[in-house]
Formats: sequence, structure tokens, C-alpha cells
Amino acid sequence: MGNGNCVVQVRDIVKTFTMKKGALGKKSIVKAVDRVSLSIVEGTTYGLVGESGCGKTTLARTLLRLIEPDSGEIDILNTPLHRLSKDGLRRFRKNMQIVFQDPYGSLNPRMTVEKIVSESLRIHQSFSKEEVKEKTYNLLQMVGLDAGHASRYPHEFSGGQRQRICIARALALSPSFVVLDEPISALDVSIQGQILNLLNDLQETLGVAYLFVAHNLAVVKHISTRVGVMYLGKIVEENVSDKLYKKPLHPYTRSLIASIPDIKPSKHSFSVVKGEIPSPENPPKGCHFHPRCQYAMPVC
Repeated sequence: MGNGNCVVQVRDIVKTFTMKKGALGKKSIVKAVDRVSLSIVEGTTYGLVGESGCGKTTLARTLLRLIEPDSGEIDILNTPLHRLSKDGLRRFRKNMQIVFQDPYGSLNPRMTVEKIVSESLRIHQSFSKEEVKEKTYNLLQMVGLDAGHASRYPHEFSGGQRQRICIARALALSPSFVVLDEPISALDVSIQGQILNLLNDLQETLGVAYLFVAHNLAVVKHISTRVGVMYLGKIVEENVSDKLYKKPLHPYTRSLIASIPDIKPSKHSFSVVKGEIPSPENPPKGCHFHPRCQYAMPVC
């Protein structure tokens, strides 16, 4: 995993959902996360990539116990998160935060930016009003916003500015770990690069560890130290970012890389993945990818 302290250690996480179908309410079990293990080192970014519906967001929210896992172990800052009581978890949340995909829906439209960013400071810390205001202004400036706009409401900002507000809110309590759940997918392409550069700069300054969730391998390559490729609830391949892109091993990873637009002729002979992702209610036996894999053999 490289040098540095391990901030996040996840072992054999499982999360299932019970689904009801039809007028008779027939139940089926969907295994959204299937025995996933991963580690994230201080000051690094773990990129989690895969098609929609593969379980990325479920895994990310399970790591923060926004969704309760069925089984497995989650250690953050050497604290067994899976064993904490509700009160213990509430107190520990200052160490871990999340930036959601939708900067429009994740901000309270009735609160000013100052109140949004400072809310956690007022809840978790014993600062005076002046200290809270000063810290809030500093946070806004840190993410590239004018502190003089703190009295404005979310609807007065662009999508990129709103996501900067969300990032400032997430960093208010100086967390060691932040989940970035597709934080740029709802933004214009012209803004996406600015947000990625901001996240990189903040990581260099603060030493925070990221879990960066995305479906776009090109974006993940730009920001990630290590990458895990997820398919139907399982991580099918994991490696250091450069090695994974230069020499992918799993056919699914190769197919994803083949789908990245490139103005230069590709050095790889990988084929773009064909067909639709199977239903998680009835995943294929053996390797889940074999129905779509050009290299599938009976052993798969």
C-alpha cells in the first residue's frame, strides 16, 4: 500500500438488500457488496470505479455507516467503526465526512452558506461566535470562494461553486477521511477539472485520505493513488493507479480502459465491453463477468 499510516482498513464487507417484486410481493436478495476488502493510506486517494449499479455508492456509504453492513470489519483511524454505539458513532463522525454527487440537492436552500459550512463547527466544537465566523470564512477562501458571499443562499451560486461549498462543509472539522461520491459527475466538463485540481491541492495541504467514487476511468486516473475496479458487488482488480492503467489484468478493467476516448492511437488491443450488466438479483455463477467476456472459458 505504500508508505504512511493506514487511515481506513476494510475487511470482508457484505451488504445485502431484500427486494419485493410483483403483486404477491415475492422477495429476492440482492448482494450489493460482496466480501470487499480495501485499505486507504493517509494523504492518498483510493479510486473506486465501475458501471452504474455495481455497488460503488453502497460500499462508500457503508464505510461511513450511513448504511449498516451485514457483516465485515471497518477500522478508521484504528477505531473499529462496526462496533461503535450510536452515540460513539455520532462523536466519531467528525473524523470522516462525505461530499455527495448532487451539489444542488445536498445543500439546504433555506440556509445561508455561512450557516451551512459552520453547522458542524457549532455542533461538535466549543467555539465562540467570532471563532466560528473566522473559521467559516477561512474555509470558504480555502476552496476558492469569496468569504464576502457567506451571507448568500445556495441558489445564488453556480454548480461548481455549490460543490466547493459542499467540500468546505466536509472539511470544516478537519476529518482524516472523506468520501467523494461522484463529486464532479453533475458538473459541466469545463468545471470538473477545476474541482479535481482543488481536491488535489487540499489533499496536499491537509493530508486527508479520499475514497473517490466514479464511473469514469479517465477521471479516476487523474486523482487516484490506487484504484479498485468493482463489478456486481466485487472488486475484480486493484492496483497502483499507473500500473493498473498500463497493464490491466482483468478483462473487465481492459474493457473499461478501451472505452476511454483518446486522440492518440491506443497501444492496447482491448475491446470495449459489450452487453448489459446482469441483474444483481440473479448474478452469473462463477466469475460474474463471464457472460460479457471475450476470454471466458469453462473454468470461469
